[in-house]
Amino acid sequence: MIQVREVTKRYGAKTVVDHLSFTAKPGQVTGFLGPNGAGKSTTMRMIVGLDRPNSGDVLVNGKPYASAKAPLHEIGVLLEAKAVHPGRTAVSHLLAMARTHGIPRSRVNEVLDLAGLGAVAHKRVGAFSLGMGQRLGIAAALLGDPAVVMLDEPVNGLDPEGVLWVRNLLSGLAAEGRTVMLSSHLMSEVSLIADQLVIVGRGKLLADTSVADFVTSEGVRVVTAAPDALRTVINAPGVTVTSTGAEELFVTGASAREIGLAAATRGIPLFELTPQNTSLEEAFMNLTRHAVEYEAAR
Repeated sequence: MIQVREVTKRYGAKTVVDHLSFTAKPGQVTGFLGPNGAGKSTTMRMIVGLDRPNSGDVLVNGKPYASAKAPLHEIGVLLEAKAVHPGRTAVSHLLAMARTHGIPRSRVNEVLDLAGLGAVAHKRVGAFSLGMGQRLGIAAALLGDPAVVMLDEPVNGLDPEGVLWVRNLLSGLAAEGRTVMLSSHLMSEVSLIADQLVIVGRGKLLADTSVADFVTSEGVRVVTAAPDALRTVINAPGVTVTSTGAEELFVTGASAREIGLAAATRGIPLFELTPQNTSLEEAFMNLTRHAVEYEAAR
């Protein structure tokens, strides 16, 4: 578990993180989102003791990271995949980390294979592509078999197969009861992986909610051979029906379940019944519209 409790961080006169509080819980993937300059990187650095808050505290599994006797077993971290000596091979980099915690060579080989790097284990990291570097960073994060995994932009530079691998990996880690915290700019990936969302803007907490609650329903698209009959059946206060085609209706104010049940009672055939939800990207943009630090000209 990761607990950020009333944390404030200032650099000179600039407040980067402002009384921020949230919890990333075991058994779920927490998406940590925010515009550039929102304080995400600073917060993650404070979680692992690379920076100190001016006030508040951060706990990993109930204690400060600095007090952990074997930190690789507590939390696995990917903050900067290129923070590896380019002259080292993948295996030598992981072995150096493993020796600090008495982790056996067999575990090094295991995470290299898990990350798909077994064939290039003895290749120098400086020759790695961006995607290979990401895989090595994830392997390093998993080396100590930690209860908490925190990754910053883990799919950066990965091909579609690699993106799918990360998606399945993180979902699997959460299913094992681990705490998984993920920061990414790829909203489509976050929407597929995350259970919980923590969204920050200009250092402040903007939302701490489930993906399902954050992505709201706009209405229901219905395709039926009897649109007029369906209009009559679902007519009620607060329900609006508009026609989008000869057999297509768009309904607001009634759920797909309610529409389906009403149609079934009257024997009205439905060919399609599809809730139309706001995308995570749209909801995120609406929420953070006034919290963007660096905005391009339109």
